[in-house]
Amino acid sequence: MKLLYLIIFIIFIGCSPKEENIYSPQYTPSNTTSYNSKSKLKPYEVLGRWYYPREVKVGDTFTGISSWYGPNFHGKLTANGEIYDMYGYTAANKILPLNTIIKVINLSNNKSVVVRVNDRGPFVKGRILDLSYAAGKKIGIDKTGTAMVKIIVLSTPNTPKKLISYKKPKKNGKIKIQIGAFTNLSGAKIFKQEYSNYYKNVTIQKINNKYKVFVTGFNSYESAKNYKIKHNIKGFIVK
Repeated sequence: MKLLYLIIFIIFIGCSPKEENIYSPQYTPSNTTSYNSKSKLKPYEVLGRWYYPREVKVGDTFTGISSWYGPNFHGKLTANGEIYDMYGYTAANKILPLNTIIKVINLSNNKSVVVRVNDRGPFVKGRILDLSYAAGKKIGIDKTGTAMVKIIVLSTPNTPKKLISYKKPKKNGKIKIQIGAFTNLSGAKIFKQEYSNYYKNVTIQKINNKYKVFVTGFNSYESAKNYKIKHNIKGFIVK
């Protein structure tokens, strides 16, 4: 048990120690609540403060500020033992049971995304949620950094499967590998022509006054990663 607390502490050591629980009222675990090694409601300690995840039910709502987290945590361990994938649809929350499915609505633009809670945090004052990069991008938080959101509980770890409304994101082939960037279009065209002999679906896109060359058409981060490794591509994966 102490090892788990240490792992959680290390994961969030870079976060600000000035953190507060903005849920109201303050939650105190009842004497009848059972916490064991398999429970999704296991209390934990971060930076000298104890947190007590609480039971929720389908339809419960919360409102507060959400942020997003990405590259610095990509590939590292999450609180429920998974490997964090910034391109997946997940989130970190301090008190919701792990594996709770929630709908997150950005109140500034009404965009929404469905995610699964698989991590703890954010341990930053005034925030209640940390979305993965992909989830944050879908509702526009990747540009603003933070946003006021509404959280709606869609299912809990104890919800019967037939009542769970969570759906995996549809495959859309939008994930790609950037292999080059040029100031002039002519240079990008030469690069594209050369690498079209080696890679499939090589395209040019103008982004921020740069002509960027991509290998496109991947339905998931993993498929792009496998292709990148197989063909020894030096570029990086983007969505």
